[in-house]
Amino acid sequence: MFKFQKEQEIVNIAGVKIGGQPGELPTVLAGTIFYEGHSIVDDANAGVFDRSAAEDLVHVQDSNADETGNPSIIHIFGNTSKCILNYIDFISSISDSPLIIDSPDPNVRMRAAEYVSDIGLADKVIYNSINMSIKEDEREALRTSDVDSSILLAFNATDSSLNGRMDLLDNGGNVLDGGLIDIARQCGITNMLIDPSITPMGNGAGIALRMTLTAKAKWGYPVGSGIHNAPSSWKWLQDKRKVDPLVYNVCDVGSTCLQQAAGGDFILYGPIENASYIFPLASMSDIMINEANSDLGIVASYSHPSNRLL
Repeated sequence: MFKFQKEQEIVNIAGVKIGGQPGELPTVLAGTIFYEGHSIVDDANAGVFDRSAAEDLVHVQDSNADETGNPSIIHIFGNTSKCILNYIDFISSISDSPLIIDSPDPNVRMRAAEYVSDIGLADKVIYNSINMSIKEDEREALRTSDVDSSILLAFNATDSSLNGRMDLLDNGGNVLDGGLIDIARQCGITNMLIDPSITPMGNGAGIALRMTLTAKAKWGYPVGSGIHNAPSSWKWLQDKRKVDPLVYNVCDVGSTCLQQAAGGDFILYGPIENASYIFPLASMSDIMINEANSDLGIVASYSHPSNRLL
């Protein structure tokens, strides 16, 4: 395998450590709940959902995290301020795992950041995301909040090449007045998680793997992605899925290993229903990466699957 010459930063978010050299820390896994079309959601705008089913899903992820040593994060998705606040209240009442707050609407994200600051949960929250679309009102909302952890999404709509994505983080890439890293610092973000952005299969999806290596080598920040979005965008695979859904599921879950092998520190693995498959798979990859790097002076942490499952 490999070891980065650049010192690798390890961030600590509510007790969950993310980053380091390949094989040092277990991969952190985030399952998404209340996503678009999630069967447990009755009213996505009001945030009405099957509380028992939601609790069961979170319990399964947390239990897998406890067993394997791979820490869990709960990725909360919401379309409206009302629903995301309901989701935050519920999830924080049943789990100690950190939360990712996510919405396609920046106003919802801003309201969530304000809310978790008001109720004293900001230290458990990861903002998703600081990206090329950020405007001054969102910057100000983050500056005035207590949120200090965020994903930096390196999607560059004007240049999706490796250089275009790196430039967006470094200098704004002719899109912003500064790089996303500097903007995050100005917003009070001290725990930066880089997402190289997953584009569709056939449209540069693999660049995210190369960028994982490049970004960690340049900055040393933790890097990860929602790599399952690559196979989910693959038309050929979607056609195969109609005949045999298992084929799709294998590719969807198996993509996790690719991000890990490229040095990834965290994975947004998609529907939380997949926890029972993702955690053993990620643990296996973590063990093999650690063993491959054992002669490079990289020692697995106490909680690593190598020290839990062997």
